[in-house]
Amino acid sequence: MTRRRRIYEGKAKVLFEGPEPGTLVQYFKDDATAFNNQKKGVITGKGVLNNRISEYLMSRLSEIGVPTHFMRRLNMREQLVREVEIIPIEVVVRNVAAGSLSRRFGIPEGTPLPRSIIEYYYKSDELGDPMVSEEHITAFGWAAPQDLDDMVALSLRVNDYLSGLFLGIGLKLVDFKLEFGRLWENEEMRIVLADEISPDNCRLWDVKTNEKLDKDRFRQDLGRVEEAYQEVARRLGILPEGGPSDVKGPKTLQ
Repeated sequence: MTRRRRIYEGKAKVLFEGPEPGTLVQYFKDDATAFNNQKKGVITGKGVLNNRISEYLMSRLSEIGVPTHFMRRLNMREQLVREVEIIPIEVVVRNVAAGSLSRRFGIPEGTPLPRSIIEYYYKSDELGDPMVSEEHITAFGWAAPQDLDDMVALSLRVNDYLSGLFLGIGLKLVDFKLEFGRLWENEEMRIVLADEISPDNCRLWDVKTNEKLDKDRFRQDLGRVEEAYQEVARRLGILPEGGPSDVKGPKTLQ
């Protein structure tokens, strides 16, 4: 495998130098973390499945005009993406009460919300990804007001589309997290969807049984984590032939 320079390693992915200027190779790991990196483990085959699921969802979103950093999948664990300047804000869209929302406001998990709620979190492992307001974001220069408007508009489009897509395969999109980046092209800048969309950052429940088919199975020690991810891929029609086979990770240059 081609030797590439490692640019960045996160909790679930590694970014390597791409084959052309302005591109990166995004490698999906099996590592799993929860509670701001306090709980760690491995979900066998997760990287393979998330690569395929994110490819599928990013491609569908691109078809309806949502700009993304995704270019193409390279192999079972890697995809080629455009290099973007990541905005240090996580946008969380909530449709049903779950997780921290239920804990903060005492709302029983599974309660449908009156309307979709958008929350912002500052990306910082050291600080525990604190929740922030639009005032914090613009005052501290993490994003300009226009950037934030674009991020919100794109988040609502993504929510509308994915809610319908998942409902069609018997899944409820409870909530999800998005990340965005600034893409520079010929002196022009635009906001694009970045990172990934997968059961790692979406809460997906079976419509009939409310069975959790996402990373909450790892967070809450519910078991059958690998099977949950496989079930999402199976319903999307993209489970690799014979299940999630593997490839060796790329050799890196330090």
